[in-house]
Amino acid sequence: MTETRNNIRNIAIIAHVDHGKTTLVDGMLKQTNVFREGAAVQDRVLDSNALERERGITILSKNTAITWNETKINIVDTPGHADFGGEVERVLNMVDGALLLVDAVEGPMPQTRFVLRKALELGLRILVVINKVDRANARISDVLNETFDLFIELGASDEQSDFPVVYAIGLQAKAGYSGDSLADDLVPLFETIIKEVPPPTVETDTPAKMLVTTLEYDQYKGQIAIGRLLSGTMTKGMPLVRITSTGKRISSKLDYLFQFHNLEKTEVESASAGDIIAIGGFDPVEISDTIAHPDVQTALPGIKVEEPTVRMTFGVSTSPFAGRDTVGGMNTSRKLRERLIRETRSNVSLRVEDGDSPDRFVVSGRGELHLGILIETMRREGYEFEVSRARVIFVKDEETGKMREPVEEVFIEISDDKVGIIVEMMGERSGQMVNMRSENGTTYMEYIVATRGLLGFRSHLLRATSGLGQMHSVFHAYEPVGGEVPGRRFGSLVAMEMGTATTYAIVNAQARGIFLIQPGTDVYEGMVIGENSRNEDVALNITRAKHLDNFRAKPKEVSAGLVPARAMSLDDYIEFLGDDELLEVTPKHLRIRKRTLNTALRIKEDKKRRQLVQN
Repeated sequence: MTETRNNIRNIAIIAHVDHGKTTLVDGMLKQTNVFREGAAVQDRVLDSNALERERGITILSKNTAITWNETKINIVDTPGHADFGGEVERVLNMVDGALLLVDAVEGPMPQTRFVLRKALELGLRILVVINKVDRANARISDVLNETFDLFIELGASDEQSDFPVVYAIGLQAKAGYSGDSLADDLVPLFETIIKEVPPPTVETDTPAKMLVTTLEYDQYKGQIAIGRLLSGTMTKGMPLVRITSTGKRISSKLDYLFQFHNLEKTEVESASAGDIIAIGGFDPVEISDTIAHPDVQTALPGIKVEEPTVRMTFGVSTSPFAGRDTVGGMNTSRKLRERLIRETRSNVSLRVEDGDSPDRFVVSGRGELHLGILIETMRREGYEFEVSRARVIFVKDEETGKMREPVEEVFIEISDDKVGIIVEMMGERSGQMVNMRSENGTTYMEYIVATRGLLGFRSHLLRATSGLGQMHSVFHAYEPVGGEVPGRRFGSLVAMEMGTATTYAIVNAQARGIFLIQPGTDVYEGMVIGENSRNEDVALNITRAKHLDNFRAKPKEVSAGLVPARAMSLDDYIEFLGDDELLEVTPKHLRIRKRTLNTALRIKEDKKRRQLVQN
């Protein structure tokens, strides 16, 4: 029997990065009395991951639930960055509607387009929330028209295009039905959710079925699978079967059953169809597995996500300093393999394959940021390893037999006086300009460009715009491989011998380029210590000290003229890497090194390589 559960709404909040999703959820939680009165509450409470707080973005999808006027609203906060689109695609399978947040100044942006396309394909009811209507230069009417045009462009049905609109100031937790008349709270938003998002239609008298869309791990309860119960009822202790994507059946029982309430998982005895639940008792369990009553014979349709576009090689560290910063064998191939394989169980956009040796693994993801987050997470967990430069993944066209490469839509936001620089940089990368508009001193540019041309481009953009330029990209399509794109236009400064870098040596070599290390840094032969101003590598003796023959010599005479080392983030290091370089990652240090450490041998290899190119 099919029935409608009017006391539940399941929604996702989707938008471009930094358009205010998580902040709006904060307001919804506070206004439904999730927090006890007088309690100290941090901002962006759903961004619990340390990396999310540092970067100011949502990386992992989050589940929470609030109750408003006796209706339970299950909320999924999703990432806004294209590299974490796998998270978005998974969680949209659990909901019936979505709040699409659009900034009142920026309007629909790249990730808005990507996520909206996915939501429309699933037939979700979309509620548009035009956020930050109090911003200077807000374009409320124009943004609404742009959003409507985007719906039409993405093939929305007539019903989907007739979307309800709510205006909001997420930071102040205010909403209204018009941009110039907001209530003092979010009641208009709650009312619209209840009215417009359809309640789940469920089958109550059929066997229980649930598709696993998210995984968590509890150190006491083991693997926890999260998903929406599509039919029937699940009761704690009942027998269940896990059906894998290959049709394999594994029997078990329901040891733990949770529902989401406020910011916590609450253990319950039973759950009914339509509920978003978390269950324990299956370990291992994979995303896209079907958890069901033993009478169920076929698996539910699995979750499909777009394939990775970029790969890097992860390997056991072969640095002379290997093992200095780790304990407990966190730098062995066995530990590295286990960690990477475990990541693929919950990170569905990630692929891990064996490399050309037992201690090398090819890791493929949706972009440099996607892989960079994994590297930083593993580093903080105590792992030590080395990674190669990111490379684009080519695919073979089955009809023509020719290779195709990923191409991306790139959206750049810069000041008007920097337009010429960006046009020149994108022209060098064979970028095709699709659109350009200027408003209030800011120019918005849209390009179609091969992913190859974007590797390492972000750092060049930031330098060219003095750190003020913004770039967002989203996968567009696979197209025939184009021409050459410019590679790295600088060389590396490389240490000639092991020792400790001295102030004297650095000061005297500063004319060569920009240093990445400070005096007192331990270095080894083959370690990259700076960026050469020319397009060639230079080996330097960075450990030599000044021989003092005058006891009256003062320390300041040695350090005078010292230029501070360039501050480098993990993303900067990844973009810096050359083809013949590796990034050494430890819990305490990030170091770039040459694949071949010996200076004499490396010079011979470089000479041989140049001769081959000339011939």
